[in-house]
Amino acid sequence: MTQEAHHRGLGHVKSAAGRHTSRLLSATGITVGFLILEVIGSFWTGSLALLADAGHMFTDVAGLTLSLLAIWFASKPPTPANTYGYVRLEILAALANGMLLFSMAAFILYEAYQRLESPPDVLAGPMLAIALIGLGVNLISMWLLHSGAGESLNLRGAYLEVLGDAVASLGVIVAALIIQLTGWTLVDPIISGGIGLFILPRTWSLMKQAAQILMEGVPPHLNVKEIETAIRTSHGVRDVHDLHVWTLTSGKEAMSAHVLVDDLADGQHIVKDLQGLLGARFGIEHTTIQLESDRSPLFKISPTPERRS
Repeated sequence: MTQEAHHRGLGHVKSAAGRHTSRLLSATGITVGFLILEVIGSFWTGSLALLADAGHMFTDVAGLTLSLLAIWFASKPPTPANTYGYVRLEILAALANGMLLFSMAAFILYEAYQRLESPPDVLAGPMLAIALIGLGVNLISMWLLHSGAGESLNLRGAYLEVLGDAVASLGVIVAALIIQLTGWTLVDPIISGGIGLFILPRTWSLMKQAAQILMEGVPPHLNVKEIETAIRTSHGVRDVHDLHVWTLTSGKEAMSAHVLVDDLADGQHIVKDLQGLLGARFGIEHTTIQLESDRSPLFKISPTPERRS
């Protein structure tokens, strides 16, 4: 005889990034405004470092826009064709952001190499003024995105882009000061290359995290062996197999497992205990647990409900 415990599934997931939409909108708005100023300023001053920062700012605008679109899609409810909804689009957006940043860094390094052979004249005064404004804009955007960066990979990508811009703005400020004080224009492409090298490792890390989620790998903060041991030592459980743990989107982990129990008659209590254990100790809210006896699988539990704050 098969018994079924009815629970609401994943349903409509409110992503971590979705809780910070207004801040992301604000950061996007001020970034667009400064991008226009920086593009004009880079041609006016002739600074590659300023142009590199403008290019990086452009990828920020593209990345922040992708993040906003991903949040909008993620807020849409599940459909028969997409039973998890569109929450994975946030991870795809993070991966796309990483690819944009990687391409931009490569372009900056190439341009810096070209200018090392023949550094052009640079207007240091206007370059310094624009870079100082840029640093202020970046710091405001970082403040807006900081709280969400710890919850969502999507927002973490946006935050890293703004952080990279802040460092780039500092580099431009240093270059402008050196040119203004010494007239050594070669520092402009050198600083530009430094900006490119700063971007690359952070971009690679972001892309690796996004790929890990898309490959349904185990979340890095969870240990499958620890989860297996916790389930196996829970009351009424004899063994566990076919255990899988993965991430749906940032902050939303899922797990499925077959659990061998002593007494199927106590199945509801065993599953309730396991759900409480997995949620409290590992933060896993979405679980599918199939209970089995020595003879045949007789008891299946559908996904746990979302906890409402």
